[in-house]
Amino acid sequence: MVPSGMRRHLNILCLLLVFLAGCEDTDLRLVAGAGIDAVTALTLSDETVRELAGRAIAQADSQHAVAPDHNAYARRLRRLVVEHREAGFQFNYRVYLDDTANAFAMADGSIRIYSGLMDMLDDGELRFVIGHEMGHIVKNHVRHKLQLAYAASAARKGLAAAGGSLGDLAASLPGAFVETLINSRFSRLEEKSADDFGLQFLMREGDDPADAVSALRKLAALGTNHTFLSSHPEPEERADRLELQIQGRDITLEEKQRHLAGRVRSLLSDLFSAVAAVLHYLLTLFKKAMGTG
Repeated sequence: MVPSGMRRHLNILCLLLVFLAGCEDTDLRLVAGAGIDAVTALTLSDETVRELAGRAIAQADSQHAVAPDHNAYARRLRRLVVEHREAGFQFNYRVYLDDTANAFAMADGSIRIYSGLMDMLDDGELRFVIGHEMGHIVKNHVRHKLQLAYAASAARKGLAAAGGSLGDLAASLPGAFVETLINSRFSRLEEKSADDFGLQFLMREGDDPADAVSALRKLAALGTNHTFLSSHPEPEERADRLELQIQGRDITLEEKQRHLAGRVRSLLSDLFSAVAAVLHYLLTLFKKAMGTG
């Protein structure tokens, strides 16, 4: 049991971390809702995350027409993904028979593709989008969204303040929770990271990397007010970045982060060497002054 005074400080710290992790694109409504008990939200166990995500996807599935296995959309999706595992995740895929151009992922490995999106993309482009959604799972972006959505829901219900259990929430997820979870916005960094993952997945499967660029350009044509782009922003800018990357004129976000970490380590090493040299010089002067040199 965390003492109340310490919990207040941890809540403040966790909220600051949420702001930092999400950068400028974090959904501020969710963060504000998380204030009642950010510690609980940000320290959900893997088991609880899977339970919440599983219940959320079950509710989402119940609200949509899911394509049966023999359906042409379901067969096409199966052909593109086969049985794919990544970083310990077992993915499960379904098609929603809905003219909307949309797709989303859940933290339990569930990926849902709308038939409207499948109609507008060719196989390579669709495989990139699938890989992009896989990236959101593997990189824990959707876990972060679930934590924020849980915190907002817990705040509304007063579960955290009243000592309600996580199971109580999981057993009665409101529709608003699922809708918020599906539609809340990813940050620019999360989108770029998922794009890089999707591009690598596309290339591993032997498709033309240019399909990633054309997929994003088609999505950009939907317009900024489209539901899919509200949660997956700035496709045109992301297409330009991937195009440069394919041409060898840019590097992946992960590589940039590694290079930055390397530069920081190098800078710290140089700084340490400089400080050591100064200390050695001062020690020499001190010894001479004391007549021991």
